[in-house]
Amino acid sequence: MIPASNLKSGMVVRLDGHLCQILTTEHHMGGGRMGSLAHIRIRNLATSAVGEKRFRPDERVEMVDVDKQKLDYLYQDGDLFFFMNPVTFDQIPIPQDQLGGKVRFLSEGMGVTGLFLDEKPIAILFPDHVDLKVVTAPAPLREQDTSTYKKVTLENRLEVLTPQFIKEGDTVRVDTETGKYLNRV
Repeated sequence: MIPASNLKSGMVVRLDGHLCQILTTEHHMGGGRMGSLAHIRIRNLATSAVGEKRFRPDERVEMVDVDKQKLDYLYQDGDLFFFMNPVTFDQIPIPQDQLGGKVRFLSEGMGVTGLFLDEKPIAILFPDHVDLKVVTAPAPLREQDTSTYKKVTLENRLEVLTPQFIKEGDTVRVDTETGKYLNRV
């Protein structure tokens, strides 16, 4: 158990019986009768749901010691996704429901981080963004207009809104949290 004031992003804690990863932390100093607060954004590792919690600095939270391993995505077989530890060459099957909505960003050979508790995989941490190739893009409506967006299809069949200048064959960066276009690579 550690004080809430010591929580940092990336830590895994047990809240209300669920394993959660801390995404961000903010400490707000109180004034007068209002005490200070630790405000955290968390992701439930079982459901991938994101939420927020507030703690008084003197509250204690159970920290969970997890093992992080670099993994490479191999292939999908039904509802199982197979990853390989590049050091030991062990193949680790992970069910689709444990991966959440980010499964659409997986591509063969992609590197991710696996979280393990008692040598069992509990979550896969995806990168913040991925670079994907545009496979279909309509012609731009206006060459100079940058305030309007058009829908393009990426190599993983995801459709995103991009600026008018994006064309077939371009590589674009997409945020894995929101699925939105970030920039052209």
